[in-house]
Amino acid sequence: QVQLVESGGGLVQAGGSLRLSCAASGRTFSSYSMGWFRQAPGKEREFVAAIRCGIRTTYYADSVKGRFTISRDNAKNTVYLQMNSLKPEDTAVYYCAAASSPTFTTAQAVGLRAYDYWGQGTQVTVSS
Repeated sequence: QVQLVESGGGLVQAGGSLRLSCAASGRTFSSYSMGWFRQAPGKEREFVAAIRCGIRTTYYADSVKGRFTISRDNAKNTVYLQMNSLKPEDTAVYYCAAASSPTFTTAQAVGLRAYDYWGQGTQVTVSS
């Protein structure tokens, strides 16, 4: 069982930056691939970024590529999402998720089904 707790959300002006953190419980964090998703009001939850365990391959949605960076610190059981050049359309609740499958293809990384555990989310609001 893994528990995930997100933090770092808030209100920021367009063009600003935020860093989200996701702290995980358990001693096997390094064996999980991790992802960030977001959900805006009235919209479906969508993939933002992911980082594979082990070789740490990263994946990004086209809408955030070049602006967001995902990273992980296995010693701290934490995954981060650095968000720069924020836009009003980035406004959403951001969720952290953990995937236990040892196979983590690109198709799996961007899909909801690959993830076994989810956090409660943190609100990010970008004002224009």
